[in-house]
Amino acid sequence: MDLTFIPASRIVEVARLAFATPDVDFLCFGESDRPSPLAARDAAIRALNDGQTRYPDVRGLPALRQALADYLTGLHANPVAESRIQVTASGMAAISVAMNAVVRAGHRVVVISPVWPNIANAARLRGAAVEQIGLDPTEDGGFRLDLDRLDAILEGARALVLNSPGNPTGWTATEAELRAIHAIAKRHGTWIISDEVYSRLVYDGRDAAPSLLDIAEPGDRVIVCNSFSKAWIMTGWRLGWLVVPGGTGEQFADIVEAVHSGVAPFTQHAGLAAVRDTATVAAFRAHCSAGRDLASAALLGLNGVRYQPPAGAFYAFVAIDGLRDSLALAKKLVTRHGVAVAPGVAFGDAGEGYLRICFAQSAGLMERAMQRLRDGLRAEAGS
Repeated sequence: MDLTFIPASRIVEVARLAFATPDVDFLCFGESDRPSPLAARDAAIRALNDGQTRYPDVRGLPALRQALADYLTGLHANPVAESRIQVTASGMAAISVAMNAVVRAGHRVVVISPVWPNIANAARLRGAAVEQIGLDPTEDGGFRLDLDRLDAILEGARALVLNSPGNPTGWTATEAELRAIHAIAKRHGTWIISDEVYSRLVYDGRDAAPSLLDIAEPGDRVIVCNSFSKAWIMTGWRLGWLVVPGGTGEQFADIVEAVHSGVAPFTQHAGLAAVRDTATVAAFRAHCSAGRDLASAALLGLNGVRYQPPAGAFYAFVAIDGLRDSLALAKKLVTRHGVAVAPGVAFGDAGEGYLRICFAQSAGLMERAMQRLRDGLRAEAGS
């Protein structure tokens, strides 16, 4: 058959093996074991009982759009108008809509790697040529972005996909770095598609990571993507949004109409309740911070491991000395040691030699799973 081919997910490959294996602790998916907010669940039930099941306004419910505009205006330096908000059926749908808006076959799209594989695949489905610029590992287990190399690679590029805080590394651009990235892209006429789904999950006392919403003007070539999945613990709800350039709202609504024709109204009512439930995000950030501490304690002093606690997101991205086949190791950890983690190769060639651990879990799960991981890494050392 003449079908479009994109690389299969190595995370799903590990997860399917884990589902088929008894007594496995899951740290391989990017989601928590905590439930979605009660306010969101109750709002969805009320909306269903009220008959909120008909075709929605493709732009999103007016109340939700206004609530998101107010939320972002309160969180960031520059105001966000309601007319710039487009509700989407998940954060991934937001990225796909953004790609549909600006990317055509033959365009070059630059992604910063290691990177969540769906981002690059969304560009490939548009017929784009994907080029990756790798984050530079630092001696202490962290990462940095070489802005000079970014400047060079953006020459002639149609779009840069920026994910900060990043999956899988937790790398988080400073405001100074974001201003430099914005200036470089502007000079090259390159669109920035900024995936800010982890923006509220930072561990330095701030309410949010630096954002292009703090920097960019409404008319700039910047599209910001976000989602309820991470900060509000609503992964299965498939609800996200875009902040689009001023004056382009109707064009993006037309694309959403063609791509997925809007979002279920009862789901949007759940999102509206979540936005108003400010306590959930703070509590979940504290939950992730505790998991981060447990991951760090378990990894501390483990021979052959290089790791720095991330500035943002909820992943430990762990370098294993001498590791050349992270997928094979991840499978051994499932079948021999009862713990599922994501292989670094799932995030591109720059991720080989690493494992990704989702620490957004309850203390009991984290303690048991990290002990299994420690035992497994010791047992499989050099294999």
